[in-house]
Amino acid sequence: MTERVVLAYSGGLDTSVAIPYLADKMGAEVIAVAVDLGQGGEDMAVIRQRALDCGAVESEVIDAKDEFAADYCLPAVKSNALYMDRYPLLSSLSRPLIVKHLVEAAKRHGGTVVSHGCTGKGNDQVRFEVGIGALAPDLKVVAPARDFAWTRDKAIALAEEKGLPIDVSHKSPYSIDQNLWGRAVETGFLEDIWNAPIEDLYSYTANPAQPRDADEVVITFEGGVPVAIDGQTVTPYQAIAELNRRAGAQGVGRLDMVEDRLVGIKSREVYEAPGAIALITAHQELENVTVERDVARFKKGVDQRWAELVYDGLWFSPLRYALDAFVADTQKYVSGDIRLTLHGGRAVVTGRRSEASLYDFNLATYDTGDTFDQSLAKGFVQLWGLPSRIAAARDARIR
Repeated sequence: MTERVVLAYSGGLDTSVAIPYLADKMGAEVIAVAVDLGQGGEDMAVIRQRALDCGAVESEVIDAKDEFAADYCLPAVKSNALYMDRYPLLSSLSRPLIVKHLVEAAKRHGGTVVSHGCTGKGNDQVRFEVGIGALAPDLKVVAPARDFAWTRDKAIALAEEKGLPIDVSHKSPYSIDQNLWGRAVETGFLEDIWNAPIEDLYSYTANPAQPRDADEVVITFEGGVPVAIDGQTVTPYQAIAELNRRAGAQGVGRLDMVEDRLVGIKSREVYEAPGAIALITAHQELENVTVERDVARFKKGVDQRWAELVYDGLWFSPLRYALDAFVADTQKYVSGDIRLTLHGGRAVVTGRRSEASLYDFNLATYDTGDTFDQSLAKGFVQLWGLPSRIAAARDARIR
């Protein structure tokens, strides 16, 4: 019986050439699966047809934009997910959703093998294969670029030999991954970490140094979920797309960082994530207003661990599920409005209001009407500092 390989297909050179390559190498039928995560670019119908023209026996395009926004991006907002306190996980979030659809496609088409285009140097091989192992441990995985020492030069030569409908004359110096949540650029001259990014790298964001009027936006949350922008009801997808547009026009969300890859090396990445940065900034501030102090302090560690798990390819892990349950409980009162000023590459909070606010004006004010009983503070301070005073006296006695 002929083996069937389900290929994660992007429409680019590497995955297009993988179709005849896998068919020849394994004697297999290849089913191409492209997942639309709001990445833009080519028409998905064109990508579907290209896979067939390259020799796929079947080709599917799955519209997962709304699913990605609601089930993957929103949990990242609730967890204020920033890997190394900066990176909003744009590639990391997309991989488990792609894995889910690859596994479902394998079941539909009788596939026994799943294939992806990742190399052995990056994080994505882990995200794909650990995810597949969690959802369908019976499926085998093949990664041509890693498993068969397949270089780009070989891919170009095979495309020309097979007469594949791919333009191999244009070779971008960069490796680019993009979706609704943001855009990642690496390799080329960026591999020298002394080189500054150039403006041509950017696509989702305008130059923040260019003069322009500021943009003021009010984001409404219910239970940690953005539900309206400037009073207009939005779906999760619409919220992210609209903030990508408005924050991107102000140059918000540009990141240039050296990060710790899962495989143990450091890599230089340039990111654009205008909607993600704007939403996380607003959500963090609303939590400051509505989440009790000790819960908020503990959640910072949970948020960091959540981001690390997702970055490390452990979306389908028991710990991630357990952390989600904690985060969900913290979001019960994270409802209200946050006003942001978008300008000069920054999203700055300028206003907050919430029916669930823990901010009490009468306790906070220093003016007439102050209800805080300052006479209680002296004893509180003495008791609070008592352990430190006892320890200091002990240290002075024993020295």
